[in-house]
Amino acid sequence: MKTYIALFRGLNVGGQNMLPMQALVAILESLGLGQVKTYIQSGNAVFRSDKANVAPLSEQIGAAIKQHQGFEPQLVLLELAELEQAMRVNPFPEAETQPNTLHLNFLLSAPTNPDLNALAAIKKDNERYSLINQVFYLHAPEGIGRSKLAAQAEKRLGVAMTGRNWRTVCKLVELAKA
Repeated sequence: MKTYIALFRGLNVGGQNMLPMQALVAILESLGLGQVKTYIQSGNAVFRSDKANVAPLSEQIGAAIKQHQGFEPQLVLLELAELEQAMRVNPFPEAETQPNTLHLNFLLSAPTNPDLNALAAIKKDNERYSLINQVFYLHAPEGIGRSKLAAQAEKRLGVAMTGRNWRTVCKLVELAKA
């Protein structure tokens, strides 16, 4: 059995794509996934499965949510080892002490032509970013709400993504290991 972390994009945000976490747990369990746990209402789930291929499992989860809820959310499905690797290669370890300022944005696919120069042109002096594999790391000491870099990252990378702050990523790993 493998441990997976599902990061849903745009669930329960602004009254759109509403999916109570109890309903998400029931949907995931109906697919035969075990030890399902959720964390906060924005769409984070941890579960165990004997399925080894992530792509069909991700599609199956999306289709089941569409069947039950009427919409199909985008999601990034990671094995526990992948999330731990993303944490290990964090290029801004000193920012871990301020977990709400460090964000890991998980890309739904690999960018083919990211415009990193455009990102460099709009970042504030105290902001830092790095694209490593399919994770866009962003340290925004003033928060992402006022950050042009955070607002433009997805467009400039050319790939949809879903972000989690360091605190959430740590909590998901903790849940996955429990």
